[in-house]
Order: sequence, then C-alpha cells, then structure tokens
Amino acid sequence: MSKYDVAVIGSGPGGYVAAIRCAQLGMKTAIIEKYHSLGGTCLNVGCIPSKALLDSSHHYDDAMKHFEEHGIEIPGEIKINFEKMIARKKQVVDTTCDGVQYLMKKNEIDVFTGMGSFVDATHIKIDGEKSETIEAANTIIATGSKPGSLPFITLDKERVITSTEALSLKEIPKHLIVIGGGVIGLELGQVYKRLGAEVTVIEYMDRITPAMDKTLSKELMKVLKKQQVKFHLSHAVNKVERNGDAVKVTAKNKKGEDVVFEGDYCLVAVGRRPYTDQLNATAAGVKINERGQVEVNEQMQTNVPNIYAVGDVVRGIMLAHKAEEEGVFVAEVLAGQQPHINYNLIPNVVYTWPEVASVGKTEEELIAAGIAFKAGSFPMRALGRSRASGDVDGLVKILADTTTDEVLGVHIIGARAADLIAEAVTAMEFRASAEDIARMSHAHPTYAEAVKEAALAATADRALHV
Repeated sequence: MSKYDVAVIGSGPGGYVAAIRCAQLGMKTAIIEKYHSLGGTCLNVGCIPSKALLDSSHHYDDAMKHFEEHGIEIPGEIKINFEKMIARKKQVVDTTCDGVQYLMKKNEIDVFTGMGSFVDATHIKIDGEKSETIEAANTIIATGSKPGSLPFITLDKERVITSTEALSLKEIPKHLIVIGGGVIGLELGQVYKRLGAEVTVIEYMDRITPAMDKTLSKELMKVLKKQQVKFHLSHAVNKVERNGDAVKVTAKNKKGEDVVFEGDYCLVAVGRRPYTDQLNATAAGVKINERGQVEVNEQMQTNVPNIYAVGDVVRGIMLAHKAEEEGVFVAEVLAGQQPHINYNLIPNVVYTWPEVASVGKTEEELIAAGIAFKAGSFPMRALGRSRASGDVDGLVKILADTTTDEVLGVHIIGARAADLIAEAVTAMEFRASAEDIARMSHAHPTYAEAVKEAALAATADRALHV
C-alpha cells in the first residue's frame, strides 16, 4: 500500500494548487480525481470554457456591430461556425488541463484516477479502472460543487440544462430562458444573445447579481437591456415543462399572477451545491452540515484533526481563486507555518461585457453595519481610452471611511474591470486611503484612470475630468 504525507481528493483549483504547495514544502503528495481530466469544474466545465465562449462571441458581436465604425469593411456575409467555436473552446480546455497534468509531473505528485472515498481517517479507497487503497497521514477534501436546481425541475440535460450542457450545445438556441440572474446565467445568456438567440432572464430577487453593490446591479442590467436581453425580476419560477423541442416555464410575479415563458432551451442557473457524494465522509467521522458543506475551523480543519477541506465544499463564496488561497493556506498550515487569508479582499467578477468586479464592502453592507462612509464615482465614458475603444459603459465607485479615509470597498463595471480590480485589492491589502490612490500616477490613456478619478471624487469631490 502506498503511503503519503498528504492526499488531496479533487483536482480543481483548490485541490491541484494545494497539492503543488504541499509538494513544494517537501511533502509526499497524491491527488485523486474521478475524471480522466484534471482541473475540476473550473477548467473543464466552468471558468475556462465559459471565458473561451465569451471571447469568441465577443469577437463575432464586434464584427457584426462595431467593425464598420472603426472603418473595417468585410466583404460578404459574416457567418458563425458554431461547431468550430465549440471545438476551439474544447482546445482551450484541453491545453489548460494538460498544463495541470504537467504541473503534477513537474512537482512529483502521484495522480490517481478514480472515485476517492474514505475507508477511515487515514485510508482512502480509489475506484477507477482498478480498485486500490492508499494511506495518507493528512487528507485535503477539495471536491468542489455541482450545479444546483429547484426541487420541481427535471434536468434532462438536453433542453432543460445546467451550465455544463450550455457550454457544449450542438446548436444556438432560438429562445434561451435563463432561470437565475447571477454570474453564470448572465455570462452564458450574453454568449447566446450575441450569437443570435432571444434571451430571457427570470430572477427571484428584485435585482440581478444581488450579492453585489446595488449600483453595479442597476448599471449592468441597464447595459444588458440595451443589448436586448429581457429581464423579469421578482418572479418565482414554479414549473418547468418540456414538450419535444419546446420548453415552458411558469413563474409568479409580484402580484401573485402566473406568467408563462416559452422557448426551446431553459438554462437553470440558480447557484451551485457542495459536492460530497460518494466521499463516504462518515467513515472518517467528518461532519457535513445541513447545507451539504464540510464543516471546518479557521485552520480549514474538519472535526477530524488530520482531515482538511477547501474551496466550494466549505463555507464562503464559491470562487476558484478563493479555493486556491485556501489550498495554499492548508499546505502551509501542515508545514507548520502561519498563513493568512483576508476573506474581505477576495474579489468577485462577472465576465460579461462590460465586465463587473468588486472587492470589500458594498454600500448596503456599510449601511447595515452603521459605518459612516463617503462615496466617489467616475463614469467610464469620461475617459479618453474608453472613447478610443468605444467601451463607454460603466463606472468606478469607491467607498471610504468618513473619518479615516480608508478604502472599504471598490466596485467597477466597465472594460477590463476584472483586471482593474487587482489595483483595488492591492491598495486595500495595504489599507490605503482614497487619498493614497488619488495621489498615485496612473498612465494616460488607460481605463485605470477611472480608479484614480473615483478616488479623487471620494476624498473631496475633486475628480478632474467630470
């Protein structure tokens, strides 16, 4: 029987990064993955393939709507080769997953393919092409999450689908009904809207992206409406029916009236659930709470001292980079170090166009906590760089403490917001004030100038270009 210092169950961003860091710190490490491809949801059916389709559809949308204004004339009809677009997405995924396989080999991590389940707290059975058991002094559970659904919905994975199927459709929908106005629903909804589908988003809450600052939610919906995405907020879906190639969704509006939506595909994007199926956690004595999460303490340690858990399977926001931070954290805890994660500074991003990104506290959270704050915002359309590229939608909003001027939250919607948010994370990690950001030189012309201008607006309402 093979013996290891650490065994990691799951090869998503939390798992494979944890394995790499453990190996770097001198531990004999194994990683167990039930699929033949490493990388977990993020690399295979999540972050990476969705961004590939977002980029491909963005190119098509630009060609159809914006090339002419740039003086680019394309003779003949612009056509979509959807099969080729999906094939490109698969190539991007395959290359990225092969990269993870390379990193395992480089760091001398043993890879086991099969379903890993606990025999007891130190032994893990792996059921793959053959059945074998390994011994691990420590185990890291990194089994991630699966798409969630509603109890009355039958996911046939053909017409009533999750994000997994939406990434590999054989055709472009005529009318895609999206249940859920969160990150996944909006990103995939925008992909298919660009490609010619009618898209209707049904959201239970009174706004889309309800976890983000209300200014971003309002601005994003305004922009997506201009792109002709249809929204029905405060609608509670209560029935989804399929009849051949047709799908009918029934929802109650605020007045309690039934509203019926008909399309050819329905994407159920109501969140994700922790995945602990077949882990046999009870054999190791590991507690799973009523939400299906593995319970951990501040050290990411379960109630069983030698077993840890990270990523989507534990409490907190379900983000790949949060899982990575936790994976590194556990590896360093096992090495006797004292690592730290600032959960307040885990950025959140929506990869629509314009992109949406935020870090820190929202305006609503500060009000609820009774924290006195000041806000400064700056519109992207006031930037020379935005006018040059034609990306004029959006804004930067900075929230700072009224007394100390410390930046408490930064919220961005606009071109390259996903990259711009890193400046905010860096500044807040060092507890910068709005004045600090305002006094930093920002290259001209760039989208990042909007961050400086918003900081100027937050310090003394002294933005220069509005």
